[in-house]
Amino acid sequence: MGTRERGRATVPVALNTELEKETPVITPVKSTRPLLTMRSVSKNFSNGTQALSDVSLTVHAGEFVSLLGPSGCGKSTALRIIAGLGGVSSGEVDWPSSQIGARGTPEGDISFVFQEPTLLPWRTVVDNVYLPLQLARVSRKDAMPRIEEALATVGLTDFGKAYPRELSGGMKMRVSIARAMVTKPKLLLMDEPFAALDEITRQKLNEDVLGLWRNTGVSVIFVTHSVFESAYLSSRIVVMKARPGRIHEDFAVNEGVDRDGEFRTSENYRRTCERVSHSLAGAMHDAGGH
Repeated sequence: MGTRERGRATVPVALNTELEKETPVITPVKSTRPLLTMRSVSKNFSNGTQALSDVSLTVHAGEFVSLLGPSGCGKSTALRIIAGLGGVSSGEVDWPSSQIGARGTPEGDISFVFQEPTLLPWRTVVDNVYLPLQLARVSRKDAMPRIEEALATVGLTDFGKAYPRELSGGMKMRVSIARAMVTKPKLLLMDEPFAALDEITRQKLNEDVLGLWRNTGVSVIFVTHSVFESAYLSSRIVVMKARPGRIHEDFAVNEGVDRDGEFRTSENYRRTCERVSHSLAGAMHDAGGH
């Protein structure tokens, strides 16, 4: 099972634990009104490269959507377009559930976690997390309860006075996540945030992000190259193919939100990884093996 075509829209079909079953079960979401809709989005760069071609994607409130695919398939480009950091060459991005600002993006509804923590080295942990509220002209006094809440969410309550140089790579990324969450966004965009970390730290942060998604209800779009990471985290996986970037397959993962370390050794997880691996192999084959 995978996607079904209805006109030009890609409809996600559930990934069941037994692949041979024919009746799909769609993963429930918290709202039937989309949070975000991309319609036939294409992106061409000035050097002639077509990064995206006719990408249509709908994200609902409460979903954890992973964009998975090989390098050059436009995952990060799509994320930057969603964030308002780049425009489209054709198509449109719509926000049915948000108030739109002058730049055409939802006001205060998006936060972005980049591949690197991008912390300011001269600022303490508290001051780094305070930055987006400071830019929004929120007083430090009024911001402190939200800063403390964000640091507690990522397990850094005792490190508010520390500087980035005193933190491990995983702790720096937690600060970056806290900074993104302090504004209480509806949508959290994460662009391969754990790619440079060791496997043990990466798995721990996977669990932290899963807990954050479960406890806050924030919607997440997560870019990754990892089959295993996407299978562990996602309520939905969008597999992309390259040259130009487009959606190969879009399917739901019916494992609920109560996943833990034991899930990684379960038969359901193995089947999910197998299903995702087959889809990724098909995407690379369709793109000519790139």
